Amino acid sequence: MKNPLIQQYRSFLKDTIRKQIDFSKTDQNRGIDPPPIEKPFDEDAVIIDLANAYSLKGIPGINLSDAIKNRKSRRAFLNKPVTLEELSFLLWATQGIRHKIDSGHAYRTVPSAGCRHALETYLCVLNVDSLEQGVYRYLPLEHKLVFEFTEDLLNRKIVEAVYGQPYPGKAAVTFIWTAIPYRMEWRYDLAAHKVIALDAGHVCQNLYLACEAISAGTCAIAAYDQDAMDRLLKIDGIDEFTIYMAPVGKVKN
Repeated sequence: MKNPLIQQYRSFLKDTIRKQIDFSKTDQNRGIDPPPIEKPFDEDAVIIDLANAYSLKGIPGINLSDAIKNRKSRRAFLNKPVTLEELSFLLWATQGIRHKIDSGHAYRTVPSAGCRHALETYLCVLNVDSLEQGVYRYLPLEHKLVFEFTEDLLNRKIVEAVYGQPYPGKAAVTFIWTAIPYRMEWRYDLAAHKVIALDAGHVCQNLYLACEAISAGTCAIAAYDQDAMDRLLKIDGIDEFTIYMAPVGKVKN
């Protein structure tokens, strides 16, 4: 390997760092309470109810083998809205809670290292029935949405933030996952960061498969302007920052 930087950055993909950590000194093993599994929201915030994930009537369902067989990245979307029930299903499929254990742990519909779930789900909503355009955040504990803010020219700004890739500007909704690293660092210290990235992959694959059940498609985006995306979401870029994105829209059957 001629470029030493390539070798250096490959080390992120390995698990050798685990041997350098004294796990007796992690915040978990020092007896510090775990961070909450959901960001707080203001009491006077606008909250939107979502459809009960276990009694969805407008989701036809699909054989799992067919969903896997048909799964592909889709970038051409129809000018049709996603329904609120369909959005409820996609949110449950990607970050829904099956069972809350305590204030710091919950079993979800996706795996996470140590049950830490360091991700938050934001939505850039452009064409969802019953929702005005704007940025929302999923509240997995309540299975509800909190309205964060509206933004002029939101479709243009999100395209600019992904270096001109056009499909988020034409999607019905773009899922934007942020990482809150301390949720994972509390347990794993310096070994936290690789598994946060792995967790994001678990979440996005569930979104791909769930889209197949509602005649929709998605395409994961990992190329974006970090500062621009964090500014768009109004997050600090230090203790919380954008890690992955996926626009969703209706597609031809």
